Parts: sequence; C-alpha cells; structure tokens
Amino acid sequence: MSSTNHFKKSALVLMLAATLAACSDNDNNDSVPEVVDVVEPAPVMSEFTITFSNLTAGQPLSPLSVIAFETEAPWMFGTSASVGLEMLAESGANEEYLAFSSALASASAEGAITPGETTSVVITTEALETLNLSFAAMLGNTNDAFTGLSSVDVSSLAVGESISNTTFAYDAGTEANTETAETVPGPAAGGEGFNELRDDINDVITMHPGIVSNQDGLVTSALGADQKFDNPVSKIVVTRTQ
Repeated sequence: MSSTNHFKKSALVLMLAATLAACSDNDNNDSVPEVVDVVEPAPVMSEFTITFSNLTAGQPLSPLSVIAFETEAPWMFGTSASVGLEMLAESGANEEYLAFSSALASASAEGAITPGETTSVVITTEALETLNLSFAAMLGNTNDAFTGLSSVDVSSLAVGESISNTTFAYDAGTEANTETAETVPGPAAGGEGFNELRDDINDVITMHPGIVSNQDGLVTSALGADQKFDNPVSKIVVTRTQ
C-alpha cells in the first residue's frame, strides 16, 4: 500500500472516530437534565418594641393596637372610619381592627392602660424598603374618642434606634358625644360599647373636642371633671430591637 493511500485511510479513521464521539455527545445532551432545587433566601425580619404611656389623669386607654403596613394606612385623619376602627373607638375591642386587609403584621398590648401607666408591645414583620407602623387605642370614658398615630415610617430605623411621639385625641365620627351613662362604656359610666348605628353627623375622623361633663353644663352627662383631658394624651416610643 502506498504511503498516500495509507494517509487517506488514517484520515478516514480519524473522521469516523470524531463523528462517533459527536453522536455520543448529542446522545448525552438529549438526556433529561438534572433538576436543581432553588432555595429561596429566608426573608429578613424586623422587630419593634413599642412603649406606650398614658398621659391623662382620668382616661383609661384600651390595649394599644399596632399594625405594620407598606402604603395603605388603617386610618387617616379626615376620612370615614372603618368598621374595625369604629368598634375600637366605641368599645375598645380591637379584633376587627387588627384584621386590616393590608396589614403585614399586627399586635396588641395585653390590657387596658390606666392613667399614668406605661406598657409595651412587640411586633415582628418582614423588613421591606417601605415599612410603616400605625397605632390606635380608645379613651375609655368617651363615646368614640381614640388616640394614636396614623403612620410612622420605620423603614430606615437601625437596630437600637428609637422614634418618640406624643399623640392627640381624635373623634372617630361614628357616635354622637352625648356622654350619657347608656353610651359611654368606660368605668365612669358603664354603658354600651359598639353600636353599628352611626349617629354622628360628621362620619369622618376629626380632632376630639374634649369632655364637656355634668359640671360644665351637660346635665345628662355621666362624666365629671375627673374625666377631662388635655392633649397630648399619650406617648409612643418605637425602638427597633432586631
């Protein structure tokens, strides 16, 4: 066999070997790919401790309700109160209020806060770029007064940092301020709490005008001078603890 034929034969063998190798690679590529589970990272959580102080002399405050949210606040000044806020402002009951549809998380203090007392509550929620807290508590010896803060931005609060605010008294606009024994649920009167009938002509959240009392001309009032209050009615300190 000539050297030329030998060279051609060797080249053909090499080409066949390369073709077979390519086919083998194609067969491997056509096999079922390996499934790799993607593990989502655990969300970063934030924890806030809220200290709540009653600054009044004669108004017990209902358990502080705290709601974490992004953009839609559970209540706003000048708007109509939700049923949840109506129930809280008229009776102190907060279950419906804390079930706010846009809440990222919610929490409640364990009991009423008597005048001069301080209590605390902890709320834990996912740390988001936009994160706000809202607060509400009823003034017990009133028809539908409540205090709180509609929205506090805690997005940039570092661990160990605090925000401090005092709060005013608001009128939920859901019940007329008759101050009668039948309509004020607090210990000074012992009347009914929530009533679904809205008989306040405003039906919007406004600043509360204060207690008139039976000593200042409202003879049908079950409240006296001891239940009067000035603003601010409470102090709220928010500390990021995680």
